[in-house]
Amino acid sequence: MALCPGILGESRVTSFRTNTDRLLEVRLQDEKVLAIAGAMVAYTGSIKFEKSLLGGEGIFGALKRKVTNEGMQVMQASGSGTVFFAQNAAEITVMALAGEKLTIESSSLLAYDTGLKTGTSFAGLRGASSGQGLFSTTVEGHGNLAVISRGNLIMLEVTPAHPLRVDPDAFVGFKGEIRQEFVFDVNWRTMIGQSSGESYQHKFTGQGVVFIQPAER
Repeated sequence: MALCPGILGESRVTSFRTNTDRLLEVRLQDEKVLAIAGAMVAYTGSIKFEKSLLGGEGIFGALKRKVTNEGMQVMQASGSGTVFFAQNAAEITVMALAGEKLTIESSSLLAYDTGLKTGTSFAGLRGASSGQGLFSTTVEGHGNLAVISRGNLIMLEVTPAHPLRVDPDAFVGFKGEIRQEFVFDVNWRTMIGQSSGESYQHKFTGQGVVFIQPAER
């Protein structure tokens, strides 16, 4: 995949690129990057690793996760050199946000620029049905982030004329002016006790894009 721009506007953004489709390469020049704890697989140069208590989301967001036992374990890498990240041989996609807001399943976030602000978003029945928990993670601002998925990440457009229904187990994230609704699909297989596997669906309406993976959790 192509290297994300190192500069968005006038602010400096850490360099993210995929070395392979399963290995993220982050180049630091006296900079910092946040990543899921345990995701570092190699590095060169002078890099310091330490636990990040808040992970960029503030005390309130961290407390909400703590109460529901859904805390993200985040580490900070700082210094000058190159750090390589990976997670369970998952596919990695690099995204650049330019003042946008992305809502993503916490388990799908691999690493992100310290210039990005993270928070929590109530996932409700979608998270409960997929086992992902009650809260999703929001990421917004200017900077790069890396997303992991089982198989290539797929982007599907949502428009007012074309709403989208997604299996909660395949859902990864979304951005744009999108509304969410949890729906039940009661079909003949469900009625006779043979679940189709699609009984629980998540409906997206509005304008934006939804990211899914070609596999279920």
